[in-house]
Amino acid sequence: MLTDWKTLLQTQAPRTVPPEKWLFQGLEPDPVDEWKRMLRFAALGPDDWAAMAETVEVLFRRGTELVANVYDYLSSVPETASILGWEEFIDEAHLEERRRFFTIWLARTLGMDTSAEFADYLFRAGIIHAGHGPRRIHVPHAYVRVSIGLVLSMFADYMRDAQMDGQVVARAMMGWNKYLSVQLNQMELGYKVARDLDEGRYRVPVVVYGLLRPKMPQRETQVAVHADATVQDVMRKFFNYHPAARREALEVVWEGHEKPDSLWMEVVPTYRLKQGWRLLVNGREMEYLNGVDTPVGPHDRLELFPPGR
Repeated sequence: MLTDWKTLLQTQAPRTVPPEKWLFQGLEPDPVDEWKRMLRFAALGPDDWAAMAETVEVLFRRGTELVANVYDYLSSVPETASILGWEEFIDEAHLEERRRFFTIWLARTLGMDTSAEFADYLFRAGIIHAGHGPRRIHVPHAYVRVSIGLVLSMFADYMRDAQMDGQVVARAMMGWNKYLSVQLNQMELGYKVARDLDEGRYRVPVVVYGLLRPKMPQRETQVAVHADATVQDVMRKFFNYHPAARREALEVVWEGHEKPDSLWMEVVPTYRLKQGWRLLVNGREMEYLNGVDTPVGPHDRLELFPPGR
């Protein structure tokens, strides 16, 4: 009888997948980590911030004018007017929304915000420009990139109008240029992951539960993937798009890779679910399937559960 029970337990024991089958690879940098990294790379030092601070009062006084001028210009250019849906007339409610968003950005910029929250804000701005905002307007990132240059030119123009010392203007513009370039990189990262989320033949829903719900803009995310996609493909896009979910659910695992043309080993970050987190495919635990290599199709559904369920 004992032998029969052992046999039964062995047949009922869950099948586990190898450790590498639990690793998520190819994720983009976390927006906050990227923000800190690029601020260091831009070498924004105390002298830069001090020079920028000398110009803040002049720029702040012209802030309302700057916001109005930007949207007057965008509405006058046929390409951007078409993108915004303003070919025939300007939707005043839409214009007010965009001016409000731009004003908040300008205020935080003139406040020389370097917080982690601002890093996520800029990342989210990039996502919105990719057509993921309330109005689903896609603004090609070339226009965002050049608009940053236009803002910088207005900064210089307002400093000149204020008859500021040339040396002060030169030092300040060096700082503003570096700071806004780092901001642009953040927005481009958000734009990239949003466009990637939409790239595919069919969509697979990823649903979150528990403590993730209040941290996410929506409970369910539709992730577009191509044929022969796997859990790895779906969740890579999901975690890139939702850094808040990544921070809650994943932990980093550093892996070394030897390159035949190098004497050094390259160490790259991969990620795995933290202890207690569960990822289900059509209601089945991944440990009964093939881990991140489990195929997914157009009628499949993924669910992410925190510990405690």
